[in-house]
Parts: sequence; C-alpha cells; structure tokens
Amino acid sequence: MSLLRNLVVVHLLSALSMLNSHVFTHAASTSPPVTRPRIIFLTVLDTDDDYDESEFANYGSPPEVMATAKTPSLHREVKLCRYDPCQENQKPCTQLSAQTGCLCPGVSRADEPPHAPRIKALLPITEGNDTGKVAVLWCAPSSVVSGYRVVVEGHSGDAYELGHASRRGVVDSLEVGTKVCVEALNNAGHSTPSEFSCKRYDPPKSPDHEFLAWIIGGGVILLLLLIIGSLILWKCKMCKKGKRDSTDGLGNPSYSTGGTL
Repeated sequence: MSLLRNLVVVHLLSALSMLNSHVFTHAASTSPPVTRPRIIFLTVLDTDDDYDESEFANYGSPPEVMATAKTPSLHREVKLCRYDPCQENQKPCTQLSAQTGCLCPGVSRADEPPHAPRIKALLPITEGNDTGKVAVLWCAPSSVVSGYRVVVEGHSGDAYELGHASRRGVVDSLEVGTKVCVEALNNAGHSTPSEFSCKRYDPPKSPDHEFLAWIIGGGVILLLLLIIGSLILWKCKMCKKGKRDSTDGLGNPSYSTGGTL
C-alpha cells in the first residue's frame, strides 16, 4: 500500500510540473517583446585632449571645449557726417565723406526731380539795407539740388532764383497772410509744393507793439472803471434825494407854527 501511495504522489507531482511549464510557455509567447534602449557609442576623433571615461559616464556628453583665441570684431562704429541741411554755404556732404570717411544721409537720384525743401521761418528785416523786406529761411531736401526758387503768392512773374548752397533768400515787403513757397531745382525738374515747403507770412509782434497794446488796454479799462464809478455815485445821490423829498411831503398837516387851529 505504501508503494502504491508513493507512485500516486510521484504522478501527481509530475503532472503539476508539466502544467506549470505549459502555463509559463504560453505567457512568454503571448507577452510583447521587451524593447531595450539603444546604446550609442561616441568616438572622439582628431583630438589631442585626453578625457576621463568616468566623466562620460557621469554626464553623458563630453565637456565643452572653450576657444582660447579671440575672434576679431568685423563691425565698425558708424559715424555720421556733421552736415546741417539748414546751414548756408557749408561743404557738401560728399566732400566731408571723402575727407573723413563719415556717412552721408541718402539722397534721391540725379535724374529724378528733387524733394521739396522745408521752410523754417519768414522773418521781417529791421536793420541794414534790406530794412522792411522779408527773409525766407529753409532747409535742403535729401536730393541732388542745383538751385532754389522762391515763389511769392500774387507775384508769379517775380520768382527769386538762388544757388544750391543758399538757405536764405530776401523778398520784398509782404502783407500779412501772403503765401511763400520754396522750390528745389535740378536737371530733371523742380520739386512739388507741399505743406512744409510753403508758409503764410505772419510777422512776430515786436516788444514795443506789445507794450503799446498794454498801455492802450490799461487806459481803456481805467476809463471804463471811471465811468462805472460815476454812474454808481450819481445813482446813490438820486436815491438819497428821492428819500428826502418823500419825507418832506409826509409832514403833519394839523401842525402850525402860529398856534392851534
């Protein structure tokens, strides 16, 4: 009986072991394959520097090599020419650029009509031989200019021609509100009048005129105050006189200086 029992136990153990191996085989066949990370090996070529492999293991990338030689800067400081387009009789900007290497502002081509200049002011002349006339001041445009023309409204046939270096012209006396325009000229034509190349004459007020206006204004105000004060005094006197007359007219009629009635 003991032998028979031992045989039964052996058969049971062998059956269990076969069942476990079948289950493990089925699980291995149905589970997805394990994806292992790809290992990339770095190889340093053509270098004289020796690096420790432990640094590669710790940081994952080779140390950065700093350049010891300084690269010369190719940029140069930009220097603009000291050229004022509103100043009269100065050196052309092209000549300044050739002498010092400075940069000039861009200009339009010589085969194109110039841009319109800009009027700075219309000022009356109070001294010298041109006393009573008007000075016209302007600034040059960013164009090739061979000359300027000053045109006064109402005097189309009396235009004033001036050279390319001029920034000032003198015209005859003008009435207040007269329009004055400045045109730039070259071989391709002339500039088109614009809101900043034309200006209406509005002479500034002199200090003497302002002082005289203050005096006149003060005199008018003083005269008005005197008139108003006189009216107030006259009104007060009339009121007092009316009260006095009304008091005298309301006396006791039974009173008599000669005795009783």
